[in-house]
Amino acid sequence: MEDHGTHAFPEGMREQLAKTEDFDVIADVFHQLGDPKRVRIFWILCHCEECVLNLSELMDMSSPAVSHHLRSLRTSGLLISRREGKEVYYRAADTPQSRLLHQMIEMVMQIACPEEEQQ
Repeated sequence: MEDHGTHAFPEGMREQLAKTEDFDVIADVFHQLGDPKRVRIFWILCHCEECVLNLSELMDMSSPAVSHHLRSLRTSGLLISRREGKEVYYRAADTPQSRLLHQMIEMVMQIACPEEEQQ
């Protein structure tokens, strides 16, 4: 067996690694974005508020399929919703995490927000 010697990890690293629940939350967010349809829905909702029917039409998907993806994204904290009569409207949560993921998506895809392109 090779001796790698004593390695000094940065202070606090072991304590942070012991907080496995924090890493579980991060893994769940990335799991949500592991489905390209969810990424597309999330990206749309970073730019506007929409109901299931409008998203279904835009995504060319059934309403139950869109609802399934919305439920997952909302549970992970990436989306918020509001009810207006019988309709539920969704949009990206106004959190640092959602904003960062939005930026990451646009950086990876090398696209700009629709509002920025019009300016």
